[in-house]
Amino acid sequence: MSEQVNAVPQEYPGVTAYLVIRGAADAIDFYKTAFGAEEILRLAAPDGSIGHAELRVAGGVLMLADEVPDMEINAPPTIGGSPVGLMMYVEDADAVFEAAIDAGAQQFKPMCDQFYGDRSGTLDDPFGHRWTIASRIENVTPADIAERFNDLYGED
Repeated sequence: MSEQVNAVPQEYPGVTAYLVIRGAADAIDFYKTAFGAEEILRLAAPDGSIGHAELRVAGGVLMLADEVPDMEINAPPTIGGSPVGLMMYVEDADAVFEAAIDAGAQQFKPMCDQFYGDRSGTLDDPFGHRWTIASRIENVTPADIAERFNDLYGED
């Protein structure tokens, strides 16, 4: 009798980001240093390029691979940036943000307290991906968030 296979693997419970990177091996090192990522899997070709890798970051899984322009699998620098951002909640957003800057990220928006109850900042990693790093500092109801939003933007 064969083992029951779970169609949704337990270690991948939700949406998983998959990044295409120019210099994926360096990106893995960056994510380890900046975000405390744990490497789960690395499939490297003989030339050292990463065909597929998986990291555990802040409790979630991040998949990544090197770009392959001949197959139209392109990294943000090749296509002039990325419209996709990554959002990560951590225990100490200020410390993680600073570690990422120290590891080579560039600040996009500084750390600050937000009307919706988070303290967050946004940065660009050295590989063209934008990350928002946040910690929840206040529990705010959806109704209060909407009211604060309207107050902030002058709506009635």
